[in-house]
Amino acid sequence: MKSFKKFIELLNRLKKVDIWGDKYEGLSDKEKEYMDKVPTQNPYGLIGLIFGGIAFTFGPKYGIIPVMTLTFCVVTLYTFDKEKEDNPWPFYLGIALSVIGLVMFIIGEAHDLIF
Repeated sequence: MKSFKKFIELLNRLKKVDIWGDKYEGLSDKEKEYMDKVPTQNPYGLIGLIFGGIAFTFGPKYGIIPVMTLTFCVVTLYTFDKEKEDNPWPFYLGIALSVIGLVMFIIGEAHDLIF
């Protein structure tokens, strides 16, 4: 359990890394203060939602994809901060889509995908 908490702390630190450069460039101090107060979106939730869509699409054929996505979504759900972030629903939708893909794999159903 201790290692799980350390892993969640690592994910929370990685969440704060700004890969796009200085997002406050050219803003006044008052605008920076306001931007810090506005709730943001958890990046792991968005990644989980995208992976959930992939698990729903390809999960009925490749069963490992929904299992990996479900694991990712459940683990990263613990990184959600109710005070700083506004929306846990991408996690929930990623979990739901991966469960649907996994159930379809188990019962042998498949989509007819048209590309």
